[in-house]
Order: sequence, then structure tokens, then C-alpha cells
Amino acid sequence: MKRKYSKSFIGAVLTTLLLVGCSHILDEQPRNFFEPGFFKTEKGVFGGLTSMYAHLRWIYGQPYYYNTLETGTDEYTWGQSADANFRVMDISGQGEITPVSSNAGVIWGVCFSNINTASGIIENAEEVGISPALIAEARFFRAFDYFLLVQTFGGVPLDLGAGELKFNTSATTTSVRNTVPEVYTKGVFPDLLIAINDLPVVGRVTGGATKTLARLYLAKAYLTYAWWLENPNNIPTYPETSRTDPDGHNAQYYFQQAYNLATQAIDDPGPFGLVDTYYDLHIGGNDRNKEMLLYADHTEDSEFYNGTCINCFASTDPGGNAAVWMVTWNYTEIRSAANPDGTGGVSSVQREAVQALGRPWTRMAPTIGAIENTFADKTLDSRYDGTFSTVYRGNWPKGGTPNTVLYNANDLPVSPDDAILTFLPDESLAGDIVYPAGANFPGKNYPGVGAGMLPGRADFVISPRGVGRRVYPGLWKIGTYRTDNGAGLGQPNANLTRPFKAARFSELYFVAAEAAVKGATPVGGKSARELINVIRARAGKWKFSNADNAVKVEDNSAALVAATPATIDINYILAERSREYFGEGYRWYDLIRTQKWTEIASTYEICGDQFGNHTPILVNRSIQPHHYLRPIPQGQIDAMEVSAAEKLAYQNPGYEGN
Repeated sequence: MKRKYSKSFIGAVLTTLLLVGCSHILDEQPRNFFEPGFFKTEKGVFGGLTSMYAHLRWIYGQPYYYNTLETGTDEYTWGQSADANFRVMDISGQGEITPVSSNAGVIWGVCFSNINTASGIIENAEEVGISPALIAEARFFRAFDYFLLVQTFGGVPLDLGAGELKFNTSATTTSVRNTVPEVYTKGVFPDLLIAINDLPVVGRVTGGATKTLARLYLAKAYLTYAWWLENPNNIPTYPETSRTDPDGHNAQYYFQQAYNLATQAIDDPGPFGLVDTYYDLHIGGNDRNKEMLLYADHTEDSEFYNGTCINCFASTDPGGNAAVWMVTWNYTEIRSAANPDGTGGVSSVQREAVQALGRPWTRMAPTIGAIENTFADKTLDSRYDGTFSTVYRGNWPKGGTPNTVLYNANDLPVSPDDAILTFLPDESLAGDIVYPAGANFPGKNYPGVGAGMLPGRADFVISPRGVGRRVYPGLWKIGTYRTDNGAGLGQPNANLTRPFKAARFSELYFVAAEAAVKGATPVGGKSARELINVIRARAGKWKFSNADNAVKVEDNSAALVAATPATIDINYILAERSREYFGEGYRWYDLIRTQKWTEIASTYEICGDQFGNHTPILVNRSIQPHHYLRPIPQGQIDAMEVSAAEKLAYQNPGYEGN
């Protein structure tokens, strides 16, 4: 029973979707607009409710918004093929973030459209006779969108033209931003509290909103708001307002509420829980598992329900899932030799629609620190292996190359499925690596990408400190998944047809642990260390090794738990969050919430953007306090029919002249 969605996003409102009978499948009927009376019918309410889920596809997996969540953090920087969209977000001298260049604006119209739809449902559903459980879905999504917006832009308008949190049926050319406390206490907390009370334990459709999901988001909102009230590093807010809560509570109150709610959800999980291994969590085909509380759904079964084409290049389709392309380097430039003397270059790793490969764009590259420090333990902890593609294997017969054997590093023979290029786990062999000066070794047609050789090894190698902007490990965890490749390369140029993860049950442990570190009083058995160790124990369980392409059954849980510091701090939690959620779009929000962005990501190391460059360079970022908010999109500013002074005042400080 899959949740299925609309194909297109239209103007200021999302496509109307209709619930068909009791099938648990959300069917779709495109509409250009919602007229004022539409939500006064049962059909209209169900259509609006279903569109709530569809709008997730315009947020999660959207490649340019994904860039704003990762580039510029300690996880990612710009890659060799990056254009200005990616380089400016790094804040490292490659351009300035502006209201035009900041692709965070991708979510502005999407979220406000959905908020208005939710308000239309909330105002009319009871009169139509819709149950509180269904209305609670609209309340969840209205709060979800406001929470996303307030984290990204600061205070945003609660009045879209018809009054605060009212359904607006006519265009308006003015706007007034509410303060951060007003958004939380009027637009986020109340809706989520009602949603927790009224939502079912088990979603009405697969992937539907539940009590557990609402508890997670309210706990996250309490946690984020508590940090905002505390403001440990004096980061400015906008619109300007005092760091006081309208209800008279302090930061500690909200840290405690976050802890209480998260642990309540852990103790009363409904049908949710942690899957057994990190590999199980991310292997393609298992995306709709018990750990997933919310996802932007896609399907290979139907182009209409996928939201974009299945078998064609469609990266610009607004509802497509193409984020992983941005962090995939051009491995197709790897060359092996047709002849034993190293001549006759052959593309030995061809573009294929499989999870370890997929379409390369080389827009974003992981930092050396992420590989070397965040994932320092690559032996006991399964998460490095379950996050990255580190071994690129030969697949040339699938592309029509008939050779049964090619010749690779040291002129040694390799067969299909053998390792062609390996990113080494550490620097222990680095001193023995011989790298070419450029793409190839003298007199050879390999490796094509500047990788090195070790004595006696047939695979080319790169050590962690040799990773650069052009050649780096790909992101396996959110990679391509297809079932229709047959014996060939499949359709690697089409947007992904697998769901994009938006919320996981595991985050409840992190929210509670972070709140405990910030002073929340824990209950027995759920100290910050004990909560984090639940996640670390799971990380120690291996089922399969991606690097070895083989079954690997190991349980290193006890060793990982023992290695956890006796007392953990916020930096340790942030490091664990990066190990758990690397590349999933969490990182920028984690760093701005805790106000650790400047401390953790102001410098990074990476090698250059040319083949054969394996000399790390220390790069400095100029992260300023105003960067902790993204600029209001220029399109919003331009569309308002107000004075120039009012437009200037509407923009976040630091971006007015851009």
C-alpha cells in the first residue's frame, strides 16, 4: 500500500488529490486552483489533505535546496563542476549569498501554499463532517511548514491576507512578518499539540501522519525554540524582538518539554522503532521501513504517481528526487586498459542505475575532515560503510564492452565486479601510494582520474587525505534504486524513484539526549549517554559490507557502547548526528540551532579540483552572524506593492544590499 502523489506543482496552491474509496492509496486529480468553496465539500477536504503529502516532494530531494542544507557545513563543500548556486553557499570566497542566489527560497512558496491549503481544511472540515483525526493531518502539516520556515528565515507572516492563520482566497501584495516567538507559540506549538491528541497511532495510509510523528516534530520545535531563547552566542534574530517567551517560560522549560515528549514517544512508539542495522535502513527497496516516520514518496510503478518521468533526464522537474546526483563524482572517467601494457583505455566503471553509482554531477564534495574525523572508526562502526560508496567496481560488459579481462593498476588483470578504484579507509598505506602527476601514468591510458597505485594491488587507490573536489566517495545511502535494469545499465539519468527520508524514529533519541545535555532532568535509563548508546549499539551491527560487496555479520555493539565518553557534550552529540544523518539534509539546521556553525565549520581541508592533485588545502569560511538566517527570496520582495523602505525592512539584515 504505497502513498502516491501529484505530478505537478501549480502556482500558489498544490495539485488537488482525491482519496479513492477505502483503498489506502491516494489518487490524484490535477486542479489549477482551490476556489473558496472547494474545502466546504468532503471531496475538497480530502483533496487538500492528500496534497499535504505531495508537497514534500518539492522540498526533499530537490537538489538546489539540498545544496543549501549541506554545502558550507563540515560535511560538504563545492565540487569541481559546481556553478555559482553551489559555490556561494560555501561562504569561502566563491561569491556572496544573496536573495537571488540563495536556493533556500525554493521552500518559500511551497510552504506558504501548503499552509494556506491547511488553513482552508482546518476552517471548513468540521462543518463538512470530517473527523478530528483527518483535520489533525492538516494541523500537523501547517505546523511542519511554519517550523521549517522559522528555522530558515526567522520570523515569517502568520497572516497571508485574511487574518492570522486564516484561509486566504484572494491575492495580496502586502505582507508583515511575525516574530520568532509568535510563529512558534501561535503557528507551531498549538497545531502540533492538537495533532498529537487527534492523530491515530497507525497512519490512515502508508506513510501517513501519526501521533509519533507529531511528537517528534513538537519535541524538535521545543528543542529549537529553547536554543533560540538561550542564544548562547548572541546570534541576531529578525524581526528584532526580545528573547522572551510570551507564556513566560525560559529555555530550560522548553528543553525539559523536548526531553519529556521525545522519551514519551520512545516509550509509546506505536508501530515504529529502529530497524536492526544501518544497512537495512538505507538499502534501496526498504525505504518504507518501521523507522521512517515521514518521507517524500516516489515510485517506479507509475510516472504519474512518481511525480516526474521515470525513464528520462528530468532533474529540473520540481517534484523530482535528484539530490544524490549533486554529490556523485564523475566515476565514468575511470579508465582501465585493454592491453597488458596499460594501453587502450576502456571505461571500466560505466554509468549505471544502481545505488553505488547513478548519475554524476560533481556539484558537492565531502570534506576530508568528514571522512577522516567524523567517521574515524570505520572498523567497528558500520555507518561509514553504510553511508559512502568507497569501492568502484567494473561493470563494462553491461555497456557492451566484450573484454572478459581488463588491465588495471600495476598492469594487473581485473574482471567484472572486481574493485577498479578504492578509497582507502585511513592513511596507514598513504606513504606507499604512487600518484600520477595528472589524470594518467606516463605511457598508460589509466587511471584517467589521477588515482594512485600500491605495490601488488590491481585496484587504484586514494587515501582520505587525497580526496579532492573532483574525485571523492559518493553517497551510497540515498543513491539510485531500480528494479528494471535487467542485464544492462538501466536508466541512470532519470530522477530517483525511491522515497526521500524526511523524519526517522531514531531522531527521538537524539532530541532527548540533546535536551538532557542542555539541562533537562532525565528519567532512569534515559540519560544522554544511554540514549546515544542505543543508536551506537545499532551502528555496531553489520549485515553486509558495501566495500567488500559481501555478507558481513558482526556485532560490535558492546565495543561501541564502551567507547562512548562517560560524559557527553553537545559537540559529541553533533558528531553522532553527523555519523547517523550524514548527507541527508540535517546538517545546516543542526549547526544553526546549536549556534555551532562557526565553531565547527569555519575551516575545512580538501584537495584541488584537478586530477592528480592530492595535496590538502586548508580553506577558511567567512561565516557571519547574519548567515544564520537565509535571505527572504527576491521574488517575494519584488512582488510586494509596498514602499522601498518597507521592502528593505522586510529583508533579513545583511542581505538588504544584495
